[in-house]
Amino acid sequence: MGWGLSALTRLAGSKVVDRTGLRKPLEDLVTAGTRNGFRVAGAATRSFKSVQKLGKPARLAPSADTGLFDLTPSEDQQLIVETVTEFAAEQLRPAAADADAKLEAPEGLLSRAAELGISLVGIPEELGGVGTERSVVTNALVAEALAHGDLGLAVAVLAPSAVSTALVSWGDEQQQADYLPAFVGENVPAAALALQEQKALYDPFKPATKARRTPKGYQLDGVKSLVPRAAQAELFIVSADLEGRGPALFLVESSSAGVTIEAEPAMGLRGAATGKLHLEKVSLPAGALLGGGKLDVFTDLVRLSRLGWAALAAGTSKAVLDYVVPYVNERVAFGEPISHRQAVAFSVADIAIELEGLRLVTLRAAARAEQGKPYAREVALARKLAVDKGMQIGNAGVQLLGGHGFVKEHPVERWYRDLRAIGVMEGAVLL
Repeated sequence: MGWGLSALTRLAGSKVVDRTGLRKPLEDLVTAGTRNGFRVAGAATRSFKSVQKLGKPARLAPSADTGLFDLTPSEDQQLIVETVTEFAAEQLRPAAADADAKLEAPEGLLSRAAELGISLVGIPEELGGVGTERSVVTNALVAEALAHGDLGLAVAVLAPSAVSTALVSWGDEQQQADYLPAFVGENVPAAALALQEQKALYDPFKPATKARRTPKGYQLDGVKSLVPRAAQAELFIVSADLEGRGPALFLVESSSAGVTIEAEPAMGLRGAATGKLHLEKVSLPAGALLGGGKLDVFTDLVRLSRLGWAALAAGTSKAVLDYVVPYVNERVAFGEPISHRQAVAFSVADIAIELEGLRLVTLRAAARAEQGKPYAREVALARKLAVDKGMQIGNAGVQLLGGHGFVKEHPVERWYRDLRAIGVMEGAVLL
């Protein structure tokens, strides 16, 4: 959309437009494009081809069950978290305001993020990754650290790994051979997990997007909403109702006929460059069905996605806390820091208390998922806390800054807008 608007704006400034009488129609087009976004063909995609033949799908084994619930990161986890935290502070946080205004990440930022090798941790060694066992806790810690820098850019960074993680967990040997090699190379493709639809009280288990069987495979029709990096994505995992039998997952390459993208700026997550994915009679081969269309596969994907959003909420909530503590200690009113007022001190304490509860439940759910234990209850609790307390923490941060909380000079208003997405979003990220 940015390129389209730029080209049209330059054209609108040309004197030729006046001589040909196209001034008014062109201005109307620019206005409509800014407001609604342009629908364009999917991103020019690479040719996904198998580079090796697999006898069976490669899976990551569950982590060892020590019988203890310990939040202390291992040495490897600590090193990963420190590296990601440093990247978030030096790269994401300074770029966040500009990305929010321009609705896209700065040039080169996402490629630098790919160099961190975030997706490699979740890909088995036999497929070129570095993973040896399921790393849900590590993924949660990484998501939290990235969101401490900026939630919108964190979603943009994590979007490709959601697709690679799904392929590792539920892809068959042919799907893994076709697509996963691209995620371990130097040029990791933009990719997205598209579950969200523009519908009030949207239920991911009842998608409006439809899939029907054809002699050669499947045909998809529908619209997915708030898809991160939609215009750049080369590969999507899309949910659709399979002939009225329930939700199923499909691999859709952006070059497929019938795939178009429309910009969809939102209240928050603006750095993630969200867009609508239009699917109009998109023909897919039989091998595009992920996980055999099984309901338990889809259920696990939804739960692990919601767990990812809980981890992101924890990271952004920690950013709010880290920002307001020095602010209330340094902000002087009536001759003393405002932190000396009980109402202010209690509000800051409440943020810290709710944040600890959210992190505890999220990491407990991640640990159980990693070990192959039932974790549905813990995910439900984590999502509830993330939705309710995340927005509460964002609101409290704005309130504690007073008038400064309302202006863009301070990042808290952006964090508040981003945190409101937690209760809306399905998909996009996956632990």
